[in-house]
Amino acid sequence: MFWDGYVAIVYGVLYLCFVAYPIAFQQERGWSPGIGGLSFVGIGVGVLIAIACEPLFRKVINLHRKDTETGMVQPEAMVSIVFFGATLLAIGQLWFSWTCTPNIHWIVPILAGVPFGVGNACVFIYASNYIARSYGIYAASALAGNMFTRSVMGAFLPLAGPSMYDVLGLNWASTILGIVEAVCILIPAVFYFYGHRIRKASPFIKEVEKLQATA
Repeated sequence: MFWDGYVAIVYGVLYLCFVAYPIAFQQERGWSPGIGGLSFVGIGVGVLIAIACEPLFRKVINLHRKDTETGMVQPEAMVSIVFFGATLLAIGQLWFSWTCTPNIHWIVPILAGVPFGVGNACVFIYASNYIARSYGIYAASALAGNMFTRSVMGAFLPLAGPSMYDVLGLNWASTILGIVEAVCILIPAVFYFYGHRIRKASPFIKEVEKLQATA
């Protein structure tokens, strides 16, 4: 439930960028729609950086203690990258929130998209890996539930975007989203340190482990 909720929030905020960026660059700065679309380059570059760093992330994951029975690292090793991504996500969002106005050079808010893009990629990829590793043979069902939750948030949250940015303004609306993402860093932090205990206390995951052992 926590992971579904967290990934849904991250996904919803990402889709709110399709509301915030046109306001920041087309309405506030007077850019044309074609040029305004280039403002998303920062996020795209961030995603590409995260993908390029996968071998490095894999090394970090493999540094964690391995299970003596399976020889594989615990699922919580994946959460270390999620925690890293969640931190960059909040930094990028707060960076954008106070540099998106016309009195600041346009490159500054676009550069905020780089850590934001890295953070999004890390959260989506490695949170999915963590869920899959935790639920074993039921990974497809767990991931389907996660996808449904985030899709609902991605579909409906942006509908409130225009009103939110109109009432609060770009700075404060984006700041509130950044604060929410900063608070949500607690979720990967808690699961990184206590996820193994949470999994051991889950009757469903115990059942999954028994089925895998007898398979």
